[in-house]
Amino acid sequence: MDAELKKQLNKIANAIRALSMEAVQKANSGHPGLPMGCAEFGAYLYGVLLRHNPKNPKWLNRDRFVLSAGHGSMLLYSLLHLSGFGLSMDEIKRFRQLHSKTPGHPEYHITAGVEATTGPLGQGVGNAVGQALGLKILGARFNSDEYPLFNSKVYCLAGDGCIMEGVSAEASSLAGHLGLDNLVLIYDANKVTLDGFLAESDSEDTKLRYLAYGWDVVELDGYDFEQMEKVFNHIREHQTKPTMVIMHTIIGKGSPNKAGTHKVHGSPLGVEEVEATKKALGLPEEEFYVPQSVYTFFEQKLAKDGALEQKWKEMFRRFSEAKPDQAKTFMQMVEKKMPDDIEALLKKIEIKSPMATRSSSQVVLNTLGELLPQLIGGSADLSGSDMTMMKKYPVISKGNFAGRNIKYGVREFAMATAATGLAETDMIVPYIGTFLTFSDYMRNAVRLAALSKVQVIYQFTHDSIFLGEDGPTHQPIEHYAALRAMPNLHVIRPADNNEVKMSWLAALRYRGPTAIILSRQNLPDIAGCNVPYDQGMGKGAYIIKKESAKPDFTLMATGSEVSLAMDVAAALEKIGKAVRVVSMPCWELFDEQSDEYKRSVVGGDLGRRVSIEAGVSFGWAKWIGPEGIAISIETFGESAPMSDLAAEFGFTVDSILDRLLS
Repeated sequence: MDAELKKQLNKIANAIRALSMEAVQKANSGHPGLPMGCAEFGAYLYGVLLRHNPKNPKWLNRDRFVLSAGHGSMLLYSLLHLSGFGLSMDEIKRFRQLHSKTPGHPEYHITAGVEATTGPLGQGVGNAVGQALGLKILGARFNSDEYPLFNSKVYCLAGDGCIMEGVSAEASSLAGHLGLDNLVLIYDANKVTLDGFLAESDSEDTKLRYLAYGWDVVELDGYDFEQMEKVFNHIREHQTKPTMVIMHTIIGKGSPNKAGTHKVHGSPLGVEEVEATKKALGLPEEEFYVPQSVYTFFEQKLAKDGALEQKWKEMFRRFSEAKPDQAKTFMQMVEKKMPDDIEALLKKIEIKSPMATRSSSQVVLNTLGELLPQLIGGSADLSGSDMTMMKKYPVISKGNFAGRNIKYGVREFAMATAATGLAETDMIVPYIGTFLTFSDYMRNAVRLAALSKVQVIYQFTHDSIFLGEDGPTHQPIEHYAALRAMPNLHVIRPADNNEVKMSWLAALRYRGPTAIILSRQNLPDIAGCNVPYDQGMGKGAYIIKKESAKPDFTLMATGSEVSLAMDVAAALEKIGKAVRVVSMPCWELFDEQSDEYKRSVVGGDLGRRVSIEAGVSFGWAKWIGPEGIAISIETFGESAPMSDLAAEFGFTVDSILDRLLS
């Protein structure tokens, strides 16, 4: 590395330190330690290493940088500002302020150049694994010797906390198993956590652990540009495995009195220490100072970055002319395009009745797999039970990424983070499966997907106590309510084969995450559910049985309890009662409807309102009101055959009639 470049990178590093400590100080909140400690690495990463184009942050073959240690967000924001991503100095000064593009932790949908929403430690590692896996899948589908459309790398910066969190272990194990040779994990080994020195809580040999996962591991002085050049050039040209770079740094480097201690981890330096740091670094007293030469350096680099993308675009043009069918598939994946007649195609799928909705969902999936090349599936070691396998396509494995099914192993949390990463390739719509009760393992990853508004489809099966003998450890009780409580997540619990088909249409049309919740037991088809999408599922809730007169009861239900509600309605009508039955597969879609429509379904004088759902009643009061009756389960389940459980917990026609007529 020539001396002039090294000098410029040092200027960039100190600009990062200045912007980071001052933004944190101005906000009186934040984490200056990581940005100051990793400033040289950041300067090298954005100044030399990354092959991307800040003027087009969504270029598909860009190198990607995921900041798993999201608390160090000012490192990323400083670099996005300096390198030309359009993040203004005003936004730097508005760090952690209302509606700024510089929130406390990076958010995927808010700030150009942020590749993943991070902050809860370790999840960014899983996102990076998913992105790297997605790029391998896309490369297997479209690359050739003449047209290497996808040959980029995913770089991820993780701290001690990320490495300790279990999700990073799950994700790293999977990455090693699959041999992801486009993934580089940089471990900021500063030996300090928020509470104190790392040695007080951790003494493992991380290098040996990652070698055991099947990774390559190298070590690096985080302040030696010559070493960086040597290490990362070798990785660029010769990587054959996922690679961990253990980068030795000093947290808060540059701070005379706080560097190397936890005092600089999660709190502002303080006005006096900021002044002392500037003096020690030889920086002017001016606030938010950046040398013009730093801006000039990145302005010159932008021309090179743009040329990289233009060269790729020219290759893509030639690819499109030489391989028009593949190019058409490519653009279908980019646009997430579906056939214009997809609803009619789904309606035509023949599915016998009665059938478990997990099984009918697999029938639908296997049709969708042929129609939608963007659909990639996977399961946490349960594909034979949660019915997520697309049978016509192979399983993805090390060295063979041409399949459409991913075996994630018993790694639910990592699976969910990786699925988010797959979605962040902007060409893949991932779906993943496990039992509903295990959504708890995944919950924080689902939450970040919802926060990020990425399109991931979760197929949760074994949806109630009626899975039977496996007992309360596997029987979900509170899970419908817990998932419905999450903003931006559509939760769909279909009642029969008709609603299963339309559940998938809803999930594919929604550009955010969807949880489809499915039964283990067989369910009958319901005539009232066989309606067009925009009259049924698309409304979220709809009338499937109209009353013969002013209703005495309005029964509202989801999933397997809808057919039970129909049976209860028939029994009530035999004794002269008028009854309306409403299927409510997706509360979120129903909430989006006009007040007029909602009133037409559940408003007005509808007699006694009754909810029937085999879970906690939490949330149903919104629809049934304070005088309504909730047929629910407020305890954990039991291990027993399904019929015994129905009787025990009051989910039989006779039990419900007793409740309604008493």
